[in-house]
Amino acid sequence: MIGFALDMDGTVYHGDRPIPGAKEFIQELSRRGIPFRFITNNSSHTREFYAARLARLGFGTDVSQILTSTTATIRFIKENRPGKTVFPIATPDVLKEIEDSGVPICKEGRPDIVLLTFDITIDYAKINAGYHYIMEGSEFIATHPDDVCPTETGYDVDIGPFIRLYESLTRKDPIVVGKPNRLMLDMAALEMGVPADKVIMVGDRLSTDIRMAVDAGVTSVLVLSGETDRALLETSGIEPTFVLDSVADIVGKVIDP
Repeated sequence: MIGFALDMDGTVYHGDRPIPGAKEFIQELSRRGIPFRFITNNSSHTREFYAARLARLGFGTDVSQILTSTTATIRFIKENRPGKTVFPIATPDVLKEIEDSGVPICKEGRPDIVLLTFDITIDYAKINAGYHYIMEGSEFIATHPDDVCPTETGYDVDIGPFIRLYESLTRKDPIVVGKPNRLMLDMAALEMGVPADKVIMVGDRLSTDIRMAVDAGVTSVLVLSGETDRALLETSGIEPTFVLDSVADIVGKVIDP
């Protein structure tokens, strides 16, 4: 059995506008009993936020079908750093998600881990505290590496520049959990109950979505409905398995060719 790992923004919607044919594609996967997970590097919001957006746009999905880089990082910490305390640099909603997961939040003293997410409420106090903790020996973990985040009108600064800030100041490399790290692909496969090598990754970003699939040796579908155009693809050196205009073309070209 195959399963689909689907990026969201630029792949099935642009902001609050579904990409034509995307809803019908998801409905066809459900009709055929093909499992899927929406996976996103954006760690500025919770799974519930994305589930509500998809429901509002008519995709008919629920929170169990969403995997964010925050969710993946929480699982990584619980499985590989059990009991370790964290200092999250995160929005209030994501901070609550981390707390509710059972990962212990450091209330005083030095945390075991500085956890950097895409914090759109970040300020000097958080940046400075994280710097001092890392210098004092805290491990540095980041949810994902993206430099910019797509919006309806362009791009906003994402987490990548802050990762490099800490790297340059502390001379310490972080563990980065999100795409293109294959951890998210493996987690999606486990949730769907399919072998990791049977996951088909669909996305619009070469540097994260397609890079992850290529590095993991799984089928990749680059859709040209978001960040990447053919000119960028030709100069990238990355070779997706399929290049399609949008997810609306998957049935007939990837499924039932």
